[in-house]
Amino acid sequence: MKHFDKQAKDWDNNPMKIERAAFFANEIVDFIQPNPTDIALEFGCGTGLLSYQLKDVFKIITLADNSEGMIQVLEDKIKNLSLTNFKPLLVDLLEENLDIGKFNVIYSLMTLHHIHDLNKVSKIFHSLLETNGYLCITDLVKEDGSFHADHPDFVGHNGFDKNELTEILLNNGFKTEYYNISYIIEKELKNETKKYPLFLMICKKI
Repeated sequence: MKHFDKQAKDWDNNPMKIERAAFFANEIVDFIQPNPTDIALEFGCGTGLLSYQLKDVFKIITLADNSEGMIQVLEDKIKNLSLTNFKPLLVDLLEENLDIGKFNVIYSLMTLHHIHDLNKVSKIFHSLLETNGYLCITDLVKEDGSFHADHPDFVGHNGFDKNELTEILLNNGFKTEYYNISYIIEKELKNETKKYPLFLMICKKI
């Protein structure tokens, strides 16, 4: 987590991260067509780039992250931009059993591959969602492990196979309703440009 604390202050300076958040925000809204009274949770919000793109879509957005540095940047942003419907939350939802209410929509962007126990986090998502609520996951398509080559202490997942993730979610009470690979991250690695596709998977609580 110290890795993200260190990166927090410069996180929003990367135009690709802002472009990526806007791209997936539009794709999420196009599919789920949220009600203006809906309440949302961003899991692993970082500095809130994705939620910022959705600030006019949901009535209230709770933004949860366990990086103190990221939440501090987010709190400054909320204050500077007068984002009255944003509720930042410094919490590890996998470790702390907090009563934070129920949500119509939960979404995450490039967070799930950092979570070791997918069954546990899926159960938490299920418990936090209202009936027929949506879970929207944007993350890496299964890759060769090179995406985190510059982070030797990385212990998460090297992206996800669609069928494997669908089965895990199904076993924990979610039906996949939408899956699309529509965005590419490019990284320079050892004089080579590698492409890493990202997917959006949208599931409904059943």
